[in-house]
Amino acid sequence: MKRVVIVRHGKAVPYRYEDDYTRDLKDRGKNDAKLISDELNKRGIFPDVITSSPAKRAIKTARIFAENLNFEPNKIIEVEAIYEGLTTGEFLTLIQELPNDTESAFFFGHNPGFYYYVSNLLQEFRGDMPTSSTVVIDFDVDNWKAVEARTGKLKIQLVPRMFK
Repeated sequence: MKRVVIVRHGKAVPYRYEDDYTRDLKDRGKNDAKLISDELNKRGIFPDVITSSPAKRAIKTARIFAENLNFEPNKIIEVEAIYEGLTTGEFLTLIQELPNDTESAFFFGHNPGFYYYVSNLLQEFRGDMPTSSTVVIDFDVDNWKAVEARTGKLKIQLVPRMFK
């Protein structure tokens, strides 16, 4: 089995005149990221690899998860194309190119792309992707190259409001 965990960044400061790329997390975003990553820790869901958009709000969310899940933050892989926007096919290629000794891969980024990836990787998804939403998807394959669209099974979706 291979597992993909898709995480939308935490709540960020509103977009005004500053550069969208450098928007920071609000305190709520930091707290929500800690809350969700603590829950993953309790459930024994840990990353073998973390890939993130390098945008400030996404990489900060990834670092909070890394710290709470005993993953070295300096090993987070930053992929600019996640910020710029990938098609589902391009995102699927990122997954298919993972090293085969990896069992669990975490991805951090943005809507609307992350909502579409979840919708297109799962057999069925009727949820939403609010900030800090974390979707755990299992694929019944032994090789990442065998992961295909609409074949994933929803293991769990965690959203901050579940814990407040």
